[in-house]
Amino acid sequence: MSAAHPLPAVEPEDPCWQRQLREQFPIVTGHPELAYLDSAATSQKPRAVLEAVQTYLTTSNANAGRGTYPWANRTTDLVETARERVKEFLHDPEPGGSAVHFTSGTTEGLRTVARDWLVPYLRHGDEILVPYADHRANLDPWLEARRLLAERGVEVRVRALPYQAVSGDYDHRTLAEAVGPRTRFVAATHVHHVYGGDMNVHRIREAVGPDVPICLDAAQSVGHLPVHLDDPSLDVDFVVFSGHKAMALPGSGAVWARNARGPVFRPGGWQGTPNTVGIVSLRAALDWLDAAGVERIARWTTTLTTRLTDRLAHIGPYDVLGCPVSLAADSPLPAAQRRHGIVTFRHRDIPSDDLGFILFSHGFMVRADSLCQAGTEERDGSVRVSLHAYNTAEEIDRLLSVLASLT
Repeated sequence: MSAAHPLPAVEPEDPCWQRQLREQFPIVTGHPELAYLDSAATSQKPRAVLEAVQTYLTTSNANAGRGTYPWANRTTDLVETARERVKEFLHDPEPGGSAVHFTSGTTEGLRTVARDWLVPYLRHGDEILVPYADHRANLDPWLEARRLLAERGVEVRVRALPYQAVSGDYDHRTLAEAVGPRTRFVAATHVHHVYGGDMNVHRIREAVGPDVPICLDAAQSVGHLPVHLDDPSLDVDFVVFSGHKAMALPGSGAVWARNARGPVFRPGGWQGTPNTVGIVSLRAALDWLDAAGVERIARWTTTLTTRLTDRLAHIGPYDVLGCPVSLAADSPLPAAQRRHGIVTFRHRDIPSDDLGFILFSHGFMVRADSLCQAGTEERDGSVRVSLHAYNTAEEIDRLLSVLASLT
């Protein structure tokens, strides 16, 4: 597994541990009739995050870096120490040389890397490799960078990362053929937002060599499974993620820059007032995730997704998207390579948006559309179930019962 140290084999976690976590989410326990199955879009927030935000807003709310009175100083300190907390959470091996820039989320973070770092870095005739079948947020910024360079008379070739047709994973066997002497940058995804699979970033590094910077969209990995930047298999230069998918408030996220290849990452333009509340929530969320145990959360969600895919694969009219080898509970794939909390499928007769409405009528909140996947249209819609620590095996079994009734 490229994300972290390998996880143990899939096995049920202590249900008492999981119940204790679930009880810390007021919106979940306050609506027992509903099952929230859309955590890939945004996660719910534990009480510790909500309390941290309330405490900050009622004791020391002020602007950061713009005052000398105690509340302002405290806010400035909160922002700066939050940068170090992000590095710690990501197991940054060289925190003294790296940088953390807070953003509104993954989309803004990737655009910041594209506009403020990549555009000045590239030269006429350079090539970049980008994903054409991942989230649009990890494609549009690189195409925008090409356009901005073209307006300056700098022509850059954008090449597509090759994909395996069935699994949705990058085709690492042919990846080396897409790499040339002018390859200067690669954008990749850590865990795919549709298929839920680890995209094996270490194989991209093997293909492009030791000198090419890699930018990683980690929206579906940070906060969902361990991310160890001190692991040589995760030798990337940028990690971009959304706080709201990792238990923090909406409008929060970060860019981590290693600053080991290419120029030092410095966001351009005047840096206005930061989202101090979002940053406070992000720091509290990372503390909560560490206390809960990210590896245990990853094992739990992997167990639930295996439970869902193993049974859904045997229900007639459903097609599960992604690697078919990962569907069964007795799959030969190691646990680390199975679906990480995401299962996406289609009914052969019922349109996906209709299926989404049907499921909500039974109390299930899922995503049902084209999932912002680049190269798709609304007619390519599917239903995505995405899980986190607060979901239960009972919810999965109820969902399977409803899906089976629609055959």
